[in-house]
Amino acid sequence: MVKKYEHVKKPEWLTVKLNTNKSYNGLKKLMREKNLNTVCEEAKCPNIHECWSERQTATFMILGDTCTRGCRFCAVKTGLPNELDWGEPERVAESVEIMGLKHAVITAVARDDLKDGGAAVFAETVRSIRRKMPGTTVEILPSDMKGDYDSLHTLMDSEPDIFNHNVETVRRLTKKVRAIAMYDRSLQLLERVKEIAPNTPTKSSIMVGLGETKEEILETMDDLLAHKVDIMAIGQYLQPTKKHLNVERYYHPDEFAELKEIALSKGFKHCEAGPMVRSSYHADEQVNATSAQRMINYMKGFEASGRRLDNFNF
Repeated sequence: MVKKYEHVKKPEWLTVKLNTNKSYNGLKKLMREKNLNTVCEEAKCPNIHECWSERQTATFMILGDTCTRGCRFCAVKTGLPNELDWGEPERVAESVEIMGLKHAVITAVARDDLKDGGAAVFAETVRSIRRKMPGTTVEILPSDMKGDYDSLHTLMDSEPDIFNHNVETVRRLTKKVRAIAMYDRSLQLLERVKEIAPNTPTKSSIMVGLGETKEEILETMDDLLAHKVDIMAIGQYLQPTKKHLNVERYYHPDEFAELKEIALSKGFKHCEAGPMVRSSYHADEQVNATSAQRMINYMKGFEASGRRLDNFNF
């Protein structure tokens, strides 16, 4: 007989304090007016209120709201995507300007229907932000584009401040967790970025609680470091709906603290680890010194003009 799955109860300490203040509600309204999607909303990120209301960061999801892949951990809908919207890059840039963002993350649904995986729209979005908000640091979080390195060059020509691509889980669980994506192909993509742009920080994230062992987590750290990844994020997997993968166990904050300490001792330049940590969590702290100084200089002038996020009348 097949053993019935026993639901793992969410611990009391794993809670999110909502902060739906005026700024948050205003930003949500702005996203709808600009016909934009954010992974903050689509992926049900638990940190959306902190990032939007306090840190002046946001993660825009371009290339539509429908993914061509059906990863078993992800809440983004799967199906046939819409046609490319070449007005989207400019609308994203306008929103970054209105919001006065210090750091913008650009991610996208996987677009395996496109030859370049959407790289051209990605790159134009980065350039549009640079034109309107040259002091805003920009991080890109693309799919693996099926390992097409011409597309990767298209992306890197836009000179992002951080290149982020997630392996999501340990090698053994990749086929179970991710659709189409391959563990080694993701590693190779991250390493190729360093060959193209040696000074651009690279970053990757994993979720825990899917049945991996501690040894496998440490092996993943070693794999990322061997492929020249600078930054790592480790967060708790939370089941978005009953149709998605079950949570096998919840890690205690002390365990995350230990994993962060191990990651840093192994050689990562920066590591975020915690129950609520997601790929873009505190991303504004992870840019390199040159990008950070550009942001500081520009934002000083931006704030001196009186254009602060909490002064907007949405």
